[in-house]
Amino acid sequence: MKSIQTIGIVGAGAMGRGIAQIAAQAGLDVLLYDLSQDAVAAARDSLQQVWNKLVAKGKISADAAAAALQHVHPCADLRAMSAADLVIEAVVERLDIKRELFQKLETIVSENCILVSNTSSLSITAIAAACVRPGRVAGYHFFNPVPLMKVVEIIDGLRTEPAVGDALMELARTMGHTPVRAKDMPGFIVNHAGRGMNIEGLRVAQEAVAPFHRVDEIMRDQAGFRMGPFELLDLTALDVSHPVMESIYRQFYDEPRFRPSPITAVRLAGKLVGRKVGEGFYTYPEGKKQVPADPPVPAAKPGLKVWLAPYHSLGHKRAAALFKDLGASVVASDHPPADALIVVTPYGEDTSTVIAAHQLDGARAVALDTFFGLEQGKRRVLMCSPVTEPQWRDAAHALLASDGTPVSVIDDSAGFVAQRIVATIINVAADIAQQAIATPQDIDLAVSLGLGYPRGGPLSMGDALGAAQVLEILRNMYHVTGDDRYRASLWLQRRVQLGLSLRAEPVCRAAG
Repeated sequence: MKSIQTIGIVGAGAMGRGIAQIAAQAGLDVLLYDLSQDAVAAARDSLQQVWNKLVAKGKISADAAAAALQHVHPCADLRAMSAADLVIEAVVERLDIKRELFQKLETIVSENCILVSNTSSLSITAIAAACVRPGRVAGYHFFNPVPLMKVVEIIDGLRTEPAVGDALMELARTMGHTPVRAKDMPGFIVNHAGRGMNIEGLRVAQEAVAPFHRVDEIMRDQAGFRMGPFELLDLTALDVSHPVMESIYRQFYDEPRFRPSPITAVRLAGKLVGRKVGEGFYTYPEGKKQVPADPPVPAAKPGLKVWLAPYHSLGHKRAAALFKDLGASVVASDHPPADALIVVTPYGEDTSTVIAAHQLDGARAVALDTFFGLEQGKRRVLMCSPVTEPQWRDAAHALLASDGTPVSVIDDSAGFVAQRIVATIINVAADIAQQAIATPQDIDLAVSLGLGYPRGGPLSMGDALGAAQVLEILRNMYHVTGDDRYRASLWLQRRVQLGLSLRAEPVCRAAG
């Protein structure tokens, strides 16, 4: 595969401009074409403004900016792509339009020219099927904004020649991006792995466990994510994200793990699509997100006694250490006294299930999420059953907040909020590995760079939190709900059984 020096870009929208920017800054010649010549001119002007701002901020020199602009060549005719070593398609997300474009390009470009699509959701194999030489067709999926999102997915279609993907990997590094490689499957890596956060967050809301903002604050302040699912959906906008959710669900033949929610369908119909229109899951007067204030912390209950359930050893250990630090009066007995607050620490179960299984007094029982740790300053999550009396809920809230740590109170839920969302994220990533869509290392790289997830990506997150505990959460949620969306990936199950890291690839594979 010859060296790539000249890149053709078809489509001068946000993605095309972004790709042109990083290519030109890397010293590559860029041939920029769009059906609208005004769009091409506007794109070049926009790039000049971007580079002028970078010069003003001291990010690049004036000479580098001038050189980058000289590398961008506006094209009035698609036939100008004949000089390209690589053509990147960044047009509308419609299979028929992309296939027609690739057929035209094949009559124009040289025999050695690579043809790639920046599609985020369409099959590379289906696009390549329209071509005489499908072996030179691949996916090259950048993320918006391209200059800031330093990852690109290289997708091998069924007929893509390995050397094509290799060349694209090297080119990505030349342009300052981190390449990850994937098989041609719905959602590739990032949009596939991203199902866990949004779909499960929506399910939590659909079950009326907590309002949208409460789910987001828990995911940020307890689980350590940069944004919660509803902040993210408002940022991407439902007119973009809801069709993707439906598409991936259907492309995987109604896989329960990816089942969309009617919440987004109804809100899309009502045009509450997100930040860009000023109203979504939040409102944005003057562009500022409005969030309800936390309710005041209840008054402490004098002489409160606490009975800590011994049913989950890790949860009990963590809760016991916290209550000791808080100076709580913890009763040491096999059964709860009649006047004590009952605290259970389930992993994947709801409060009601634990109460029923152990015949506890549900009026005095609350659940505490210990999975992410309970250190001071990290949001703590308190869960009630349908029969928990407000006085005991408030007593538990006051105690847990007594060292100044914020507390979120939620209704009964198998897996609280963050347990179930994070376990789902890890489980989906594990199944991407099981299907050999990408390597464990590339899954973590793609998700940490493309979605900004903490702890180095979902598989590393699973290792850090404890893969055995993640598996326990999923199995208990499956038992409580009976929903196939919580069935554990075999990748996760086998690595827990064998004591392996979730990033560990098989040592032995069957001979091909």
